[in-house]
Amino acid sequence: MKGWSGRYLYIDLASPDKLKFVNIPQEDLVKFVGGRGLAVKLLWDLNKPGVDPLTPENHLILAVGPLTGYPLPSSGKMVVASKSPLTGGYGDGNIGTRAAVELRRSGFDAVVIKGRAPKPSILVLDRGKVSLEDGSEYWGLTTDETEVRLKKRFGEDSAVLSIGPAGENLVRYATVISEFGRSAGRPGMGAVMGSKNLKAIVIRGQEEPEPFNREELVKLGAEAYRKVKESPGYEFWCRQGTMATIEWSQKNSCLPTYNFSEGVFDAWESIDGYIMESMKVRVKACPYCNMPCGNVVKYVTSTDKGEAELDYENVAMLGSNIGLAPLNKVAHINLMADRYGIDTISLGNVLGYVMELSEKGLISERVEWGDYSKIKELVEQIAYRRGFGDLLAEGVMRIASKIGGDAPKYAVHVKGLEVSAYDCHAAPGMALAYATSPIGAHHKDSWFIAREVRMGRLDYLPEKAEGVAWLQNIRGGMFESLTTCRLPWVEVGLDLDYYPKLLTAATGYTYTWEVIHEVANRIYTLIRAFWVREYAVAEVRWTYEQDLPPVKWFTQPLTKGPFKGVKLDLDKYMVMLRHYYKVRGWNEDGVPKEETLRKLGLDFAIGTLKQLGVQLS
Repeated sequence: MKGWSGRYLYIDLASPDKLKFVNIPQEDLVKFVGGRGLAVKLLWDLNKPGVDPLTPENHLILAVGPLTGYPLPSSGKMVVASKSPLTGGYGDGNIGTRAAVELRRSGFDAVVIKGRAPKPSILVLDRGKVSLEDGSEYWGLTTDETEVRLKKRFGEDSAVLSIGPAGENLVRYATVISEFGRSAGRPGMGAVMGSKNLKAIVIRGQEEPEPFNREELVKLGAEAYRKVKESPGYEFWCRQGTMATIEWSQKNSCLPTYNFSEGVFDAWESIDGYIMESMKVRVKACPYCNMPCGNVVKYVTSTDKGEAELDYENVAMLGSNIGLAPLNKVAHINLMADRYGIDTISLGNVLGYVMELSEKGLISERVEWGDYSKIKELVEQIAYRRGFGDLLAEGVMRIASKIGGDAPKYAVHVKGLEVSAYDCHAAPGMALAYATSPIGAHHKDSWFIAREVRMGRLDYLPEKAEGVAWLQNIRGGMFESLTTCRLPWVEVGLDLDYYPKLLTAATGYTYTWEVIHEVANRIYTLIRAFWVREYAVAEVRWTYEQDLPPVKWFTQPLTKGPFKGVKLDLDKYMVMLRHYYKVRGWNEDGVPKEETLRKLGLDFAIGTLKQLGVQLS
């Protein structure tokens, strides 16, 4: 076997001396590739249906892919996955840091973690040796403090993944942090680590798996690196990265503003990419990346100063969506979130939500738009679950349920995951992408808004449903399983045809586009089956209603900008959603059909779902 290590490390934190290395069937590697694909297959096999995400029986998975860590564009990525404490379904996130490369060099394709350590602990994977060390002295530290101390203890050449106080206190949207600002696992992967008493994972590897055809792999990788740098958009990308999207979203009226009430923000120029450039002190990149996107700014406010790594999603959600400007204030809130280990997207959504509830008199707490002092106070309360922050740590879906009354009308989430930074009042295709994302509302799998701008914003076309599914297959199926970054293709136009060639050179298996789409369809269908299984165990019938965008986009039209008066049309949206189901081979409730499961080699899921009373026709 080439390109893969062919095994995973399984460790129960309650009995770390009984760790084992488990061989992965070659068929599973070929059919699921790695990263997300391998993670969902392992979760399906190892998680008991219906397990509480914050109990020892839930598994946390770190997975790399067959391209991770090889000399090719932006290959320093890994996936962190588990059953989500925020949504109750499948959850994951990728992270680009040295940790991915070191895991790849550790002799396994995944780490599977079960159980709960008796005391705060550090999992150490050091050049083939595995140990669980006492982590009590690190419990309570922020992520940056933790990483600095662990690197001093284990060596600067080690990689660190850690949680902050938010993960320790089981904030449902706590994330895993590495390298002072790189974050993974929006649906609460940090809380899963916290529930296991696992403060951090330290990784130092030895050597990467031997590829099938190293000469071809290196040749293709060098050629792809050159193509990236020759792109007409390369120079501007290196200046602004994703921060250029602030201006783009403002012009296209999709910049989330005041809890997704509007698509334009009056103060957008004070938080855009040009302001960021004037504050930038350096850039950061993932390993093997030659188009760095990590823009680090130095900021000063009347009360705070520091350095923070910014990108579009963070700034839009912690800026326009909560009415906060200028960028120096946004940067500080972003840094607070990174240090505490809180997802910035969900945080901006939660804050915007309570600001709107306060404005409408639906809660007694007074939280004004853009109130910098109050925002800082709430972020700290969330991280430590103090006072009002204890409720806010639960996420938008649970806040709405607890408050009741009219509160759910203003809750912007899908399946419990807060929507990321694109308003969709006038973007039905992007709304569909959010609604059918495999982890809940996230742009990562299908950033359809850019295509929708070219196609026409207000049309509800079957071609949009087909486009959403195609993008999901490429972005969330292929890239999340290789595991490499999608930005060389998305942002500077690297030819997609490099990827099947690279995958074939690494593994020796011929991956055509037809095969890659089959793999992606298999991954998306198994993820959907996982969601349906978990709902069924909880005696909740899965219906198309789980794939609806936030009600706010259907009922409250925009009042400003070029799409003033526009809102989504439910009847037209449903036609598009049903076409999406047809493309996927799912029934009219969004449940995979039995014939689809068989066609994709997912026969093992059929018996489980039928036993739970799920209709597969």
